[in-house]
Amino acid sequence: MMLENLKKNASFFSDKNWGLSHLLWISLLAIIWLGSLGWRHLIPSDEGRYAEIAREMLESGNWIVPRYNGYLYFEKPPLHMWATAFTFQLFGLGEWQARLWSGLTSFFTILVVGFTVYRIWGIRAATITALVLASCPLWIIGGHFNSLDMGIAFFMSAALCALMLALHATEKSLEEQLWMLACWSMMALSVLSKGLIGVVLPGLVLVIYSITGKDWHSWKRMHWLWGMLIFFLITTPWFVLISQKHPSFIDFFFIHEHFERFTTNEHQRSAPWHFFIPLILVGVLPWLLHLPRALLLGFHSRLDHSTSFKPLWLCLIWVLSITVFFSLSNSKLPGYIFPVIPALAILMGYAIWRLLENKDQLNHLGLKIWKAQLIIFGIVFLIGLFFVPKIASTGEIYEAQGYATYAKIVGAALFIGTLGCLLAWLYRQNIIKSMLIFSSVMITVALTAGTGHETVGRLLSGYDLAQQAKPLIQKEDPLYGLQILDHTVPFYLEHPLIMVEFKDELAFGISQEPEKWIPTADEWMTLWIANPNKKEFALMTTGKYQELIQRKFPMEVIAEDSLRIIIGKPTKNN
Repeated sequence: MMLENLKKNASFFSDKNWGLSHLLWISLLAIIWLGSLGWRHLIPSDEGRYAEIAREMLESGNWIVPRYNGYLYFEKPPLHMWATAFTFQLFGLGEWQARLWSGLTSFFTILVVGFTVYRIWGIRAATITALVLASCPLWIIGGHFNSLDMGIAFFMSAALCALMLALHATEKSLEEQLWMLACWSMMALSVLSKGLIGVVLPGLVLVIYSITGKDWHSWKRMHWLWGMLIFFLITTPWFVLISQKHPSFIDFFFIHEHFERFTTNEHQRSAPWHFFIPLILVGVLPWLLHLPRALLLGFHSRLDHSTSFKPLWLCLIWVLSITVFFSLSNSKLPGYIFPVIPALAILMGYAIWRLLENKDQLNHLGLKIWKAQLIIFGIVFLIGLFFVPKIASTGEIYEAQGYATYAKIVGAALFIGTLGCLLAWLYRQNIIKSMLIFSSVMITVALTAGTGHETVGRLLSGYDLAQQAKPLIQKEDPLYGLQILDHTVPFYLEHPLIMVEFKDELAFGISQEPEKWIPTADEWMTLWIANPNKKEFALMTTGKYQELIQRKFPMEVIAEDSLRIIIGKPTKNN
């Protein structure tokens, strides 16, 4: 029986199957992964913010100086916005267009990681690793969310993979040089994606790896001269151009957005030191049983004296260094930890592959762990069905119907998961095929539950509100944000806000161009009343609208939902 199972597993990885089964799975994954990007409307705040910055960039034709609602926005580098603006130019405005960069970078990370593992350990390990990463819930969610985090996670992971391939190559070979220069290029694009962490964190990892792994020889293989030349050729132009146009950029971007964000709680994103640990565990949940052994193998690999380069130890240092770094920061958000997921996938993929390669344990430890994994998740999905009704009671009154519908979608996802685990169990003797089924089911469950959030997210997006108001508001008409910064309505209206008595993250931009905002609501009211024939509009909360009614303020509602109201000047008929 054991010999038969080995033959089944080996046949799955034959050259013929590689050309058919693997490419078919990759193609189907690409269709599902990218095809589901537009199944939700954009939600606050990241999704709407970065879509609107890209839209304004395209509309203004200024690709050097990012603006948000017309105000200077220097918090982040422009690569993500460049890519999104270019997508809008090619395909028009829309949800899938806004998420395409996140979708592509997350999908290509799976391919890059799989290719790297293939070159170092072979096709079996590569396939398993790709299946692991593709089905990690945190990676799936991040890949279908418009934020900067997935872009930098891709480029940082690509830098790690290029470094691994360079150090794995023959010393002083052309292959080593090309992969090392690719590593430098990926770090440069990381910097253009989200800032200095794109080079600081890989540098920190290299230092710690060299010290703990006693691999100082790697420093001699970095191709420093050409690498740094390429790095600065990629990063320098934009930093120089924007600094020439706005000298205040240097202080705000490098001091405020890097040092102060890390050391202070100015952005109110503090969390306990262990914030990222449960997030990582949930992020790799389907493969959690393999995590302890994966970490152990990575830890013991530092003692391997047969070669100076220790890829597993490098991956482990990558995970630990980045996790500790962000855990020490006073600013914590879930997306910060995305770059560790691919490295964890490599460690877990290697651990699973080793179990399959160990012929003496194939029908022992490896098969037992796999059976336990299927049983546990089958039971978890089944039990989860009984807790689904609690979702329906979540949220405020105005969200009740949305959450009731969402509960049904989550229930369907859990039911799919239960059936999927049962199907994978039927193929349990062929672990690879069973693993392929399990991974595909996890992707389906995550995408079903994730995109189902549209039942609640549609209201948060303000899409329907914008559709009501859009025919009435022209591009030249002032649209005020009265004590509110809405992150999605401006994108759907294709119209920025003029801020009134509210700065939030636009404080820097307002400080640079104070004439572009109105400091108090009373000043705005005076201007509104002083120009009764001027066509103007204002976005506000329902609470603020009720306050204006009490003050008998001249206005009429042109669009409203449960959260926001857009008013205009009263018509003569009123």
